[in-house]
Amino acid sequence: MTFKFDSQDLARAVSAGVLQPGQDQALLQFLRQQPETRASFQLAHIAYYFGALLIMGAMGWLLTEAWMSIGELALLLVALAYMGLFTLTGLSLWQRGQRIPGGLLGAVAVSLTPLAVFAVERLTGLWPLDDGQRDFHDYYVYVRGGWLAMEAATLLVGLLMLRLLPFPFIVMPIAVALWFMSMDLTELVYGGIFDWDQRRWISLWFGLALLLVSLLVDGRSRQDFAFWGYFAGLLAFWGGLSLMDSGSELGKALYCLINLGLMSVAVLLRRPLFMVFGAIGVAGYLGHLAYEVFEDSLLFPILLTLIGLAVIGLGIAYQKRRDALTAGLRARLPASLLSFLPALRR
Repeated sequence: MTFKFDSQDLARAVSAGVLQPGQDQALLQFLRQQPETRASFQLAHIAYYFGALLIMGAMGWLLTEAWMSIGELALLLVALAYMGLFTLTGLSLWQRGQRIPGGLLGAVAVSLTPLAVFAVERLTGLWPLDDGQRDFHDYYVYVRGGWLAMEAATLLVGLLMLRLLPFPFIVMPIAVALWFMSMDLTELVYGGIFDWDQRRWISLWFGLALLLVSLLVDGRSRQDFAFWGYFAGLLAFWGGLSLMDSGSELGKALYCLINLGLMSVAVLLRRPLFMVFGAIGVAGYLGHLAYEVFEDSLLFPILLTLIGLAVIGLGIAYQKRRDALTAGLRARLPASLLSFLPALRR
């Protein structure tokens, strides 16, 4: 909820004894400076996160085969040098009050852990020669039991980094490593290579488990560690669900109902992430219906436009009445379930 007030309101606060004489003008001057400061901070935050993601991509998903040709020892030294540099720089920034860039550099250091372990395994001969995957880029593409050491090390380094730099985004590389581990470990236990349908189911169940764990973490600390857990969990759960093809209208209708459930969770927890994923899923289902009914019709783009406008209108209505909607929904839940839910964040 946003409150607007001016100098007269602050003067009345001084008269009522809420503020000391002179504090009203100091507070007013501070508030007048806030919009520009907040905007600059938001722009800086975007630059911080974008830069961190660029580094993660350059040293992970986008790492070219040319890097594999420099030799395992050189690759290991480069990975360890980057990890040490980012950790020390992040810790220095953190101690100087620059917690966002400092924490992001810590997350970048964690994301380099698989590369270092990959180099160690290749250097020591522990890399499974019959695995069929020779390049580090394959780590982000294929499901293989040979990746487990890389994922376990990433999990360990991530937890240690959270102790050193308790920054929520560090949860993200941990969650990605756990996601990969869920697939690789399942394949190792059951043997054989899983097809895409089985991988989608593994992704779905892992995402659901991560969402439940994030719910338990939510509200347990001043910093929002649950956000990135929710984000990774929704990517895994919703992604696996959306990539499934039921082949029947009943299955597609069930998909729509699940997405409506995500939108209800967004209202219940006041987490916009659930609303975004749920709204995309519902819009996709409505688009499917529109295509089936109005195929090759001039009304098809018009209907899709109306669906888009309806989604926007739903977002506006939710923003205006989110407090009332959340209170109404929580009032209908049993007390035992309410005690399990985290406190609402503003």
